[in-house]
Amino acid sequence: MSEQPCSLYSLCINVAVTDCVTLCRFCKKEFRILPDNVLFDFYYKMYTEKRLCLLGVEYSELEVFNRMLKVKHKRSKLLKSFQSLIDHGSNVMEELLLSYTKYRTGSEMITMNVIDTGLKLGGFLNEGGWYNYSIEILNVVEELCKRKGKNANLLCKLLDCYHKRLHAESVYCMFKCAEDTFELALSTRDELDKLNAVPNLAGLYANISALFFVRSEYDEAYQWALKSLKLLNDDLPPRIVIEVLRQASKSCVVKRRFSQAKLLIHQAVGLASHLYYNDHHPCYSDALMDYGYYLLNYDTIKESVKVYEKALAVRKEIFEKNNVHVAIGHEDLAYALYVNEYSSGRFYLARENADRAIRIMDKILPKDHLMLASAMRVKALILEEIALDLRDGTRLQEQDQLLLEAEQLHKSALALSHSAFGEHNVQTAKHYGNLGRLYQTMMKYDEAEKMHLRAISIKEQLLGPDDYEVGLSIGHLASLYSYHMKRHRSAEKLYKRSIHISLKLFGVFYSGLEYDYRGLIHVYTELNDIANMVHYTHIMREWKFLRESHETSNAFPERLESLNTVITEFLKMC
Repeated sequence: MSEQPCSLYSLCINVAVTDCVTLCRFCKKEFRILPDNVLFDFYYKMYTEKRLCLLGVEYSELEVFNRMLKVKHKRSKLLKSFQSLIDHGSNVMEELLLSYTKYRTGSEMITMNVIDTGLKLGGFLNEGGWYNYSIEILNVVEELCKRKGKNANLLCKLLDCYHKRLHAESVYCMFKCAEDTFELALSTRDELDKLNAVPNLAGLYANISALFFVRSEYDEAYQWALKSLKLLNDDLPPRIVIEVLRQASKSCVVKRRFSQAKLLIHQAVGLASHLYYNDHHPCYSDALMDYGYYLLNYDTIKESVKVYEKALAVRKEIFEKNNVHVAIGHEDLAYALYVNEYSSGRFYLARENADRAIRIMDKILPKDHLMLASAMRVKALILEEIALDLRDGTRLQEQDQLLLEAEQLHKSALALSHSAFGEHNVQTAKHYGNLGRLYQTMMKYDEAEKMHLRAISIKEQLLGPDDYEVGLSIGHLASLYSYHMKRHRSAEKLYKRSIHISLKLFGVFYSGLEYDYRGLIHVYTELNDIANMVHYTHIMREWKFLRESHETSNAFPERLESLNTVITEFLKMC
């Protein structure tokens, strides 16, 4: 089938770009008379023609770039071309920041347009994952708002500034700054309340939930997510609605409220797909990432891998490779592949994705940034499993090297987590547990026991005795006692407790039950307790049959429900 001919409009754009570059007569003044959407297409053609130096000069002018930010329906193309300038070595972000920072000390009159420009630019930089620059821009916006006065309109602008900055600081792991912004946002909300001028706070409350979520304070994350959901309505921008649904779903996942999480994330992905799919928008990718998170935690692992792969493909299409969104996509896919291939031993694709995540983060983040801790943890888990596959004795040196590298990664991740969160935090406890498993593999059994006990203690204090994370650590300690330290009675109690937690949270189909059932069978075999060994062997067979016949349904509804219907149904489940 022959290609469709170019439209007259496209031909004009092509000729204009070719003419201005080839004949070296780019007349800025004349071209900038064009409407915003036409000028955008002109600049995007520069990008596709690889005229990046000229495009960088244009985008470095704040007034010009502000016009491009107004073309909202082509945001993915703007992000894509902007990332290409960064990869090309352009200092476009520095130039825009410098231009906007001049308002801080300049004598120019601060207008609402200037403040709006800063808010739009800060929001755009957030979307692209350039959080440090976003924070700098929004710091200036805060100063300008405060200099201009304290009427209701300005306070609303200030609250919007805090909303966007809180998101950037939370994702970028600037937790002390985020805590300060959180307090300032609530104070500004209270001032607006006195003026009876409080705007809809659903988006802000979702970002507050996200702050508590990344700090592993899951009860608070869930409560703020509930507040944000109750404020949703059809008058809000779809982007805000999707963000609230996504964050609330993640908060439900960590509280093991899977029915609620499924309802919300299905709506978020469906809405994002309906609005953005043809444009391959980052909003759609973000919704897919959170859907993958739900699937992975709900024990639908193969499906989660497919969803993560799709989300990463969208991100790579927009940002190519040197971007934090792409790095996180590789990291999450690496972990899903690791879990999916746990029984097969085929970990090399998982390792490749983990390596890519770390390489990108090393390139674009400050040294020892906390984001690296999670990626290093994933890679260390993968290396440990690869090392275990070398137990035949022919490649002992390679095995030792892998285990030592894994230990170094785990210790580095623990140090970063401890520095950011302190001892009493779920993330820190996870790193202790990971070290415990590694030391078990390395036959350092006393050190392994200490790590597992520390992990269990922290998790129990923070999450209670029947949380999934507690059950996971208890199962690991049971394995250590059963297979290596010959403390079979202690292992028996721990396995039964782990099974109780799994059944309570996930039901009889949960895949993790296999390891506990196998462990108990081993315990009773070692104790020569034939009756219990036979009993749990029978339970194990029943579990295998149930697991194979069980199909978890995660099919999307044939049509999107109304927002009000979804919220009403969600609240019924509370």
